[in-house]
Amino acid sequence: MSKFIVETSEPLKGKIRTDGAKNAVLPIIAASLMAEGKCIIEDVPDLSDVHTMCELIRILGAEVRFENNRLEICADNIINRELPYEPVKKIRASFLLAAPLLTRFSKVRIQMPGGCPIGIRPIDLHLKGFARMGAEIRQEFGMIELTADKLGGNEIYLDFPSVGATENIIMAAALAEGVTVISNAATEPEITDMSEFLNKMGAQIEGAGTETVRIRGVDRLYAAKHRVIPDRIEAGTFLAAAAITGGDVRIENVIPEHLRAVISKLKEMNFGIEEDDDSVRIYKNDDIKSVDIKTMPYPAFPTDLQPQFMSLMTTMNGTCIINETIFENRFQHVGELSRMGANIKLEGKSAIIKGGNRLTGAEVKATDLRAGAGLIIAALCAEGKSEIGDIYHIERGYCRIEEKLKALGAKIEKLDI
Repeated sequence: MSKFIVETSEPLKGKIRTDGAKNAVLPIIAASLMAEGKCIIEDVPDLSDVHTMCELIRILGAEVRFENNRLEICADNIINRELPYEPVKKIRASFLLAAPLLTRFSKVRIQMPGGCPIGIRPIDLHLKGFARMGAEIRQEFGMIELTADKLGGNEIYLDFPSVGATENIIMAAALAEGVTVISNAATEPEITDMSEFLNKMGAQIEGAGTETVRIRGVDRLYAAKHRVIPDRIEAGTFLAAAAITGGDVRIENVIPEHLRAVISKLKEMNFGIEEDDDSVRIYKNDDIKSVDIKTMPYPAFPTDLQPQFMSLMTTMNGTCIINETIFENRFQHVGELSRMGANIKLEGKSAIIKGGNRLTGAEVKATDLRAGAGLIIAALCAEGKSEIGDIYHIERGYCRIEEKLKALGAKIEKLDI
């Protein structure tokens, strides 16, 4: 077990580089199982979630080599094997293996996935898509069995723009017979990145990143080389950290367009923002103010940055409201922030934050990945020392976050206990 020790920090200053996007590389790893030959994926973050996904495909028989942020995968000799529950329960993205395995073997048995306890994230939209393409589905004892001699293209409407369902259906459609059209598809950049990787492999996907995706199935896919897009959530987390300390930080390896809603909110708060093609600088102006936030599917404000910006709002004068529309349990960090002196009242899907109180150090724990990042941000400006436990959640999505923050002047240490 490990924990972070965080003390009151001076304004963060300097440059920092984001890693490749966790939420892009996980579906890309899954998609690599559909190719003949060795795929090469670059700028892969060294995260526990990535290692778990690699462990899962090794169990299936894939040859995997991961070093220096470069991942090589050859799935020519994988076998149709039921994956053990222990690694599956660690990671939500494990269910993204369903489509590649179904296209390879016509039958797959896979456990219900795990991940952060931030709310009910049903896989019914994934299954609806598979069924529309001709798969037979059985569910029992926490296991899902999918069977299809050959998937066929169809028109599929998603009742909610689910990222995972969009990704799984795109992968299944890439090797299906005929044309598949997904309506009300999720538009996240990570979906576009996975689709670009598949197209390099020989897939025929159009419209990824829009609400309508059209996929013409092909007979075979071949190995490709791909560089993962920058992690917009990591970039947003560092923007919040710089903001809460009143710092001046340039974040490199960023696609500013992917952060448009976040940057707009920071400008609304009156922070200074400078954008280049691949970087964003944030610095403090006078008269910083709190703003209301509502999380929505991309391109709106991301739920994965809600806890970090809630920490930021606790330090600002005035009252604001954060409305969480994506996950029903994504306010678990409120209790931990309250231990640090935050004044937050929950009313259904909304958090009412009365800012301006001085936060104080406390012993808290990360309840999920992004909540843990939010606690680090709060601790940077809290008076005294904070101890953050259960940091394995944080390390699922942030690679050596303590080292990156220390390089900017933060007082943070990782303590192994």
